Amino acid sequence: MNLRNILVPLGAVALVGFGFTAYGWAGVAAVVGGLVMWALLHFTRLVNVMKKAAKRPIGYVGSAVMLNARLAEGVNLMHVVAMTQALGELLSPEGADPEVYRWTDGTQSHVTCEFRHGKLVKWTLVRPEGEAAATPPQG
Repeated sequence: MNLRNILVPLGAVALVGFGFTAYGWAGVAAVVGGLVMWALLHFTRLVNVMKKAAKRPIGYVGSAVMLNARLAEGVNLMHVVAMTQALGELLSPEGADPEVYRWTDGTQSHVTCEFRHGKLVKWTLVRPEGEAAATPPQG
């Protein structure tokens, strides 16, 4: 079980308790208002990311090379979807852990990402072999 599932609600209850002991019911109202604002900010971000992702094909990214450069271990799936502005193509079975998603660009280069418990643990960039041969030498 993820420790965050326990600590966040306990922290919220502790803040409400502190608000009550320090300022009475006005403190409870202020803390609850702050928690609601925090939840609404996260919900709004999620809705905006999903609205942008709904407008693009599943598994498409503008540049797989740029996505590969911007990825970092430990980011969550929503962060990667926000970077790509598209949902990834699910390669693993539904509900399996780890989850494996792929984003492909117009040159058929693709980035395959593996998420464990919603966090990015590893990713690989694959570029087609014909791309290197088709590029004329500089000089």
